Amino acid sequence: MREGNAGLGLDARRRSLTFGSLAVAGLALAGCSSTSAPRVYDIPAPSTFPARAGAVRGQLLVVEPKAIASLDTERIAVRGPGGAYSYLSDGAWADRLPKLLQARIIQAFENASRLRSVGRPGDRLASDWQLLADIRSFEVVAQGATEVVVEMSVKLVNDRSGRILAGRVFAARAPAAGTDAGNVSAAFAGAVQTVMRDIVLWTTGQI
Repeated sequence: MREGNAGLGLDARRRSLTFGSLAVAGLALAGCSSTSAPRVYDIPAPSTFPARAGAVRGQLLVVEPKAIASLDTERIAVRGPGGAYSYLSDGAWADRLPKLLQARIIQAFENASRLRSVGRPGDRLASDWQLLADIRSFEVVAQGATEVVVEMSVKLVNDRSGRILAGRVFAARAPAAGTDAGNVSAAFAGAVQTVMRDIVLWTTGQI
């Protein structure tokens, strides 16, 4: 009996040591992941627009913008010599860039109060128009002075006929005080607000 009990005690001690080692390893990995996680940055939508008499009576769907794989990510892109892409290690966008821009463009239209309703595909709006966009540039350019570049190609489509009513390219640049994510995101905020404000004013002027 003593011999059997001693064997059980040894097995229990071995299991306890094993579980303890795994718990310590898990805590160490958790500590590493929490300290190495980059800070997350949002993109603000413009909130002020020129006054306009009356509101356009119509409904607009904003389709998620398209982007090349290098920009279709949460990472903040940096374009170096020769067009090679790299990414900042100390910060990231709050969501995939196309999805984040779609949300903020919708918010910009809502802030402008020039349409009866604005939404995204799937919102069950009986829409009159769709806004299609391609992200041409959305990156930090670190060649000499550091600046950010935002460029989007936009098309306004009649949602009932499928006909393209108009199209235009919108672009803005802004200097960044440094190449860290904090300074870069602040520069992007200014450039993006310029582009979004222009998109809203142009779109509502077409319809």
